[in-house]
Amino acid sequence: MNTPVIGVLALQGDVREHLIALAAADAVARPVRRPEELAEVDGLVIPGGESTTISKLAVLFGMLEPLRERVRAGMPVYGTCAGLIMLADKILDPRSGQETIGGIEMIVRRNAFGRQNESFEATVEVLGVGPVEGVFIRAPWVESVGAETEVLAEHGGHIVAVRQGNALATSFHPELTGDHRMHALFVDMVRAAV
Repeated sequence: MNTPVIGVLALQGDVREHLIALAAADAVARPVRRPEELAEVDGLVIPGGESTTISKLAVLFGMLEPLRERVRAGMPVYGTCAGLIMLADKILDPRSGQETIGGIEMIVRRNAFGRQNESFEATVEVLGVGPVEGVFIRAPWVESVGAETEVLAEHGGHIVAVRQGNALATSFHPELTGDHRMHALFVDMVRAAV
């Protein structure tokens, strides 16, 4: 398969930017809001936004269980910022009722790098990709990972990019920089899995 179909979970967050980045990385990109749309994609990006809102909307739209099933079945998935939180098996400081999709054996801390006004950009050396400009907006970090989870990048002594099997996650927003190498890495993961 040369051109995979990759969805962007379009419940909340920076959906448009991911659609543009995926198209630039040679994928057919489409928004996904309903289970039947999820069934039509080869892989899925879970964008940044607000993890508690995404969690609540996933339940409301009947998407949480279908998402969990597809991820457990090996569908490639890439989460950025809030998407990283959604892919975590455990959140250290969850909001009341907050649920995750899971898929990556990691423990994450929400808003770990600070509030909105403490957002920043930094160059992050990503294993297998090289230096990437990372945009950190109320970003989480990964406190710890399991034996099957590969650490791809750290910033300031904290884990900010991981991969486990077909699941990829970053604390930062590569879709906001115009550098599409993280999306290209994910598109390659989807091609390899299909």
